[in-house]
Amino acid sequence: FEFVPGPETLFEDIYKLQPVHCLKLEQGKEPEIREYWDLKFRDVHRPEEEYIADLLGELDESVGCHLVSDVPLGAFLSGGIDSSALVAFMQKHLGQGVKTFSLGYENRTYSELEYARRVADYFGTEHREFILDPIDHETVEKALWHFDEPMTDLSAVPFYAMAKKAREHVTVCVSGEGGDEVFAGYDRFKASKAERWYHLLPRWLRREIISPLVERLPDNEQKKGVSNILQRFIAGADLPEEGGHMRWQYFLDPAREEGLLRETARNRMDRRPFAPVAAAAAGCNSKERLDREIYVDTRFTMPDSVLMKVDKMSMAHSLEVRVPFLDHRFVELAASIPSRHKLPGFTTKAIFKKAMRDRLPPGIAYRKKQGYSFPIKNWLRGDLRGYMRERLHSSAVIRENLVPGEVDRLMEEHIAMTHNHSHILWALICLSIWHDLFFGS
Repeated sequence: FEFVPGPETLFEDIYKLQPVHCLKLEQGKEPEIREYWDLKFRDVHRPEEEYIADLLGELDESVGCHLVSDVPLGAFLSGGIDSSALVAFMQKHLGQGVKTFSLGYENRTYSELEYARRVADYFGTEHREFILDPIDHETVEKALWHFDEPMTDLSAVPFYAMAKKAREHVTVCVSGEGGDEVFAGYDRFKASKAERWYHLLPRWLRREIISPLVERLPDNEQKKGVSNILQRFIAGADLPEEGGHMRWQYFLDPAREEGLLRETARNRMDRRPFAPVAAAAAGCNSKERLDREIYVDTRFTMPDSVLMKVDKMSMAHSLEVRVPFLDHRFVELAASIPSRHKLPGFTTKAIFKKAMRDRLPPGIAYRKKQGYSFPIKNWLRGDLRGYMRERLHSSAVIRENLVPGEVDRLMEEHIAMTHNHSHILWALICLSIWHDLFFGS
């Protein structure tokens, strides 16, 4: 899943204290851990206009509370609906001169700078942007040192670089994390919905015809595109159903796992990759599919992936990041809105888009989600190709646990553009860096 799910860590006998849990230590007694809050879904039937009015009012109040500061304050602005909405409310509270920061790349399919500029111009912000192309391995290694554990989300290192730039101008930044989780904004929510229709096709047709044909499609340099979307959808749909929507956030299939991992490594592993997802979903009080997926995102994915990334990458530069979408009152309000208002058809975040449509520049509320992920698949074929080969050939943890020939095959197929193995290769690179940093090469 590109992160280490809590309470586990990769350090023996060290565990994470889970979010919304207290640890009580009392002399002579066993430590006591208790949960003090949980997200509850309530299907409150009201007119959509009332939901929208409440959302706008609660978000306005949350943003206002998060702007209390006696040091310079700004906002990360991608040009997507979440960061743009926060800038809109910031401008309402602070007036002109809100400081905004954006990141971009030379490859326009990965860059959102034009949208960020449009929003910055619309609200009259003091806007700064920078290009990250390509990234150097020293920056990757510094970021992983601050993470303490392997974290291979493709937006992690770019966020580290952007936080460094922002810290030159402000001490606090407001960011849009949480909007995609509480309103079902990720493509994996759409994939999960589409998969129910896909599974109406006969199994033999899916496994023997469609999957092999789609797998043979060549990769391209674009971030998305038809072939990339098809390959990602089919790969996730072929995984066990207990993974739910997290199948599209999982980047290893059973056959590849079997060939890639040494037998000694496989024997030490729990071979049920989706067990923690199922355990998280079991805590949800709703039977609605989308509610349960949102619950998994907020209780499983967000703490050790999204928020861990934001907190550690920003505090590496002594930058405080605040996330108004995750005010518990706002999240509880969102959980009271029926799922049909969040994902009608395949329109993600539908009710929030309606709420913000007339408050943002034209074309911003309904534009497709892009995110901060960087073009690592292209860099591993170019600027970072030599570094990838050197690191994966010399890494002790890779040699001990993986089959060298299979690692080489992944690299060569990726470089030849017959496959996109960037998620697996990047994960192995980060694992090897982490292992060298904390245990020596």
